[in-house]
Amino acid sequence: MKSTLKYTTAILLLVIAICAPSALGQKPRPFESGEELHFEAEFSRSLLRKLDVADLKFSATRTAVAGPSQPYALTFTADIASKGFFAKLFNLKFRERVESTVEPMSFTVQRTTILDEQGKRVRATESTFDRSKGKMTWTLRDPNNPAAEPRHQITDFSGQLQDVLSAIYFIRTQRLEVGKSFDIFIGDGGRVYQIPVKVIEKKKMRTVLGRVDVLRVNPELFGPGRLIDNNEGEMSLFVTADERHVPVGGRVKTEYGTFDIKLKRVITNPDLAAK
Repeated sequence: MKSTLKYTTAILLLVIAICAPSALGQKPRPFESGEELHFEAEFSRSLLRKLDVADLKFSATRTAVAGPSQPYALTFTADIASKGFFAKLFNLKFRERVESTVEPMSFTVQRTTILDEQGKRVRATESTFDRSKGKMTWTLRDPNNPAAEPRHQITDFSGQLQDVLSAIYFIRTQRLEVGKSFDIFIGDGGRVYQIPVKVIEKKKMRTVLGRVDVLRVNPELFGPGRLIDNNEGEMSLFVTADERHVPVGGRVKTEYGTFDIKLKRVITNPDLAAK
């Protein structure tokens, strides 16, 4: 089950989120028009080819915050739910909701909540990030057993920090060029991980947006000391080669098989950016 959660986390990093135009005068980010993206994940292994695995939906809103230095925060949400023959074959039903609150100027995460349901097992985690003190506080609770003592962990950090959901937004804001690499620092599960990100290639791809130029970006999540402590894996994210860097697909290769994620629908709604 723990490995399943980690692979779900990897899939999360394949998708897009949206924020609202800055009220602080900075140049609007390419995804600030307001979007809702729907993805479908498929699984393949040996004779099992492209079995439906899950539906994924990602959206974002702007939330008002008291104080002149930060008039609003970016709130990103991701919903993932298992479906189809895969869930029946492996008796694996899961649902996960992630919500991230991000400070818009520094683009540093402030709070993350995750509700993870796998069958009857339910886990609720909350991480808060105090940049002024350089402290990340992580708490794990079992909603099915409210009397149980929660698990806590406090970790030091400095500089810009992301979570598993906001990391993709950060990637979209970068100037992506073939051969370029950079690092992202991700706070997850009470730990901070340094994740190298490499831009591998540029190519044409058929997508829901048509046949477009895409960039293949590889966040190196797998390996000792990484987010997924397993050498048997690779993740690729395909984003449009224009300034929007819209994720149109991705692939996660694991020892269990390959997960392919495809963008199926785009809803453009400026109201999403002003709730």
